Amino acid sequence: MRSPLQGGLPPSGPVAGAVVEIACDESGFSGTNLLHSTAPVITHASVDLVADEAVALVTTLRSGFRFSAHELKSGQFLRRPGAGEALEWFRTALTGRAHVHLIDKEFFLVTRIVDFLLTEPSYAAGTRLARDQEAAARALHEAGRTAGGDWAAFLAAFVDLVRMKRRPPTDLTLLRFFQARDALLGHRLGAAADAVLDGLHPQRVRALVARLDGDDRSVPPPLEPLLPALAETVLSWSAGQRRVLVTHDEQSALTADRLTRLQRVLAGASVAGALPPGVSPLAGLLMVDSRDDPRVQVADLLAGVARRMPGVIGDGLRQPPPVSCPEG
Repeated sequence: MRSPLQGGLPPSGPVAGAVVEIACDESGFSGTNLLHSTAPVITHASVDLVADEAVALVTTLRSGFRFSAHELKSGQFLRRPGAGEALEWFRTALTGRAHVHLIDKEFFLVTRIVDFLLTEPSYAAGTRLARDQEAAARALHEAGRTAGGDWAAFLAAFVDLVRMKRRPPTDLTLLRFFQARDALLGHRLGAAADAVLDGLHPQRVRALVARLDGDDRSVPPPLEPLLPALAETVLSWSAGQRRVLVTHDEQSALTADRLTRLQRVLAGASVAGALPPGVSPLAGLLMVDSRDDPRVQVADLLAGVARRMPGVIGDGLRQPPPVSCPEG
């Protein structure tokens, strides 16, 4: 007996205008366990295949390359003899029909520190729509990694501070966070990184924690990388020219409330293109069980392969094909 699917945001009616339908899945997602995971990166993959195309692709892998059903998970796929030839065929078959977005978990945490503790939290944070603080985040990340254990302790203290479940008392997490911050400052990491650390003020940080404790839903979940990954995926497929209807493997993080807020942020984004003002490129998101959708199965395999072998992602899989809309 399967449990009912949770989350999603189906369109309220027919989607007018130019639209592309994509199927998505991720690999390496470990919830809030961003520091203590065997997977340092998360991949979010999407394809624009229709069901028959996905079935044909899976059938070819199983027949032409003699893969069984259980070997279509990336781990078994890559360990099987002859995987190199199958992988090259798979990559070629998806070139121009797929997109892969990679997230480095450690750098994601650094961007959250900057975007949430130095500015007003936003659902645009972590995407191309909010890059004002990107240089500061990169400076802190590059310099902080030279501090060894103190850097690891600082990141762990941030995770404990903003964890939305099973968090220690606020006074204790604040104390640990600022002790870890002060230890980093002792390393004299450089003007840019030290400026970020100096800008972390106890009152502002405490106010953010209070908003999290008060279930202020205007604040995105701080340790949730799937939402900005989805936003980047939608923006890439849309290119400002068309709306994107997403079919996604079930993910508890993709609640209707969060997707609605993300949809509104994307609608208000200043992205050059043909979409009318105020129209969100995210047309909606349908949740499915991957066992029932061959398109999601292909996206799952692509995400897993890309996470284990990031080098396979060439230009053909970094961006969807250019959008060509008919005149008028």
